[in-house]
Amino acid sequence: MSLDPQVNYKTNPITIEEMNALIIDSIQDIKGKNIALLDLTHLDEAPTDYFIICEGESNTQVKAISDKIHKRLKEEGYTLPSHVEGQRDAMWICMDYFHTIVHCFHKDKRGFYQLEALWSDAKYTEFDNL
Repeated sequence: MSLDPQVNYKTNPITIEEMNALIIDSIQDIKGKNIALLDLTHLDEAPTDYFIICEGESNTQVKAISDKIHKRLKEEGYTLPSHVEGQRDAMWICMDYFHTIVHCFHKDKRGFYQLEALWSDAKYTEFDNL
């Protein structure tokens, strides 16, 4: 049996840093706005190591961002979320990748929940809107 050279046979999941970069790139692909990475690794009470937060202009865009992240992490990172919530109304989709939790907000909901303020002790990195 010969292996197809067009197929990537990698079986190991990507690192957390690679996963976070792939998530951020996926958000930027769909023109997600106000992307933030919150590093929670130094906080004892944190539920995870990282939050990635972004927003979309519409429910359709929020869902598209979530779908893009899921697809790319599955195909390129060999990783699936352990849990996803909020896909039905797409006002706030939360994707749990264990070490990283992704929050895709509708622009009207992000300000209401203010996750950045709730986790203000986190190390905060902001990414450019494309």
